[in-house]
Amino acid sequence: MQYLYTLDQDSIRELDDILSTDLVAKIYAQAHSSYPDECCGLLLKQGIRPCTNILNDLHKADPLTYPRNAAEGFVFSSEDALFLSKNINSDNPVKIIYHSHPDVGAYFSDEDKQNALFDGEPIYPVDHLVIDVQSSGVVCSKLFRFINGDYKLIAILPGNNDK
Repeated sequence: MQYLYTLDQDSIRELDDILSTDLVAKIYAQAHSSYPDECCGLLLKQGIRPCTNILNDLHKADPLTYPRNAAEGFVFSSEDALFLSKNINSDNPVKIIYHSHPDVGAYFSDEDKQNALFDGEPIYPVDHLVIDVQSSGVVCSKLFRFINGDYKLIAILPGNNDK
């Protein structure tokens, strides 16, 4: 995989086998086909698991508790959340949680941080890939890792919206 930016080679080396061009293309296709809603999924040591964003269903059922819709956020289905919890210590663990940000850029938002942490520590020992998706395709994606108490940008991957 080619990167537009990396924090350092050590932080990326272990992900080179996981972030193959083919898998990133599949993630980008999911992000574009989900547009204008956010997509979400899990990148495993080997392979990906596209997940279901149930935020529109939650918003429709209870807009006071869930004021945002799927164009503004994501919530894993219970099946996907259970898979993540059970899989984290398996032979093929989840390494990256990914989701898209339609029309707003790839950044690790305060909401993303709130959902990834419990008492200031990551709930799962994974990195987070945020995809900048527009109507024309994916602009780029950014990979974040929890380092010294906060999520830091460790890599920028090129998009596909020039096709």
